[in-house]
Amino acid sequence: MRDLLHERLSGYVPRLLTLDYPEAGVLVPVTEDRNNPEIVFTLRSANLSTHRGQVSFPGGRRDLEDDSLAATALRETHEEIGLPPEQVELIAPLSQVMSLHQILVTPYVGVIPGDHPLTANPAEIESIFRVPVSFFLEDRRERTDALSFMNNTFHVPCYRWERYQIWGLSAVVLVDFLNAVYDAGIDLLEPVKGG
Repeated sequence: MRDLLHERLSGYVPRLLTLDYPEAGVLVPVTEDRNNPEIVFTLRSANLSTHRGQVSFPGGRRDLEDDSLAATALRETHEEIGLPPEQVELIAPLSQVMSLHQILVTPYVGVIPGDHPLTANPAEIESIFRVPVSFFLEDRRERTDALSFMNNTFHVPCYRWERYQIWGLSAVVLVDFLNAVYDAGIDLLEPVKGG
């Protein structure tokens, strides 16, 4: 898996937003399995003040002590799901996205061992789950949401995996990953025909 990610993301140029907002780093954790890689997601606790009860990638706001946003993503991932930074091979950043709460989010793709135990921090995370990449490549979206940002309308897929809905910012990051690595061809600027 890591060879494919290195190959596909080495020439990828992420979109950077030149905006002066608080920053966050998130990890897009992909399991090391060339035949059936999975992406790890979290369900945020219903007790949090923002994005409560929503599916997200592990990560969070940058602390002053963080040397970089990649360090933020690794620190927050360790805090939220118990995955130590040394178990993550960072590959490359994806395009930045802006959250509804005016936070500039930089996602990082990282390869993780498929068998490393993950433990949800109950103060932040209700549950951890994995979805095979192959599921998303079939683009079996439940619906498409029209989201406005900076005078554009984005047509963002919402995927349902078991009891979880993957939508909004997490889906935008996911689509960027799928397009960059797998040439999925999911166009967020065009409405889906028939959907």
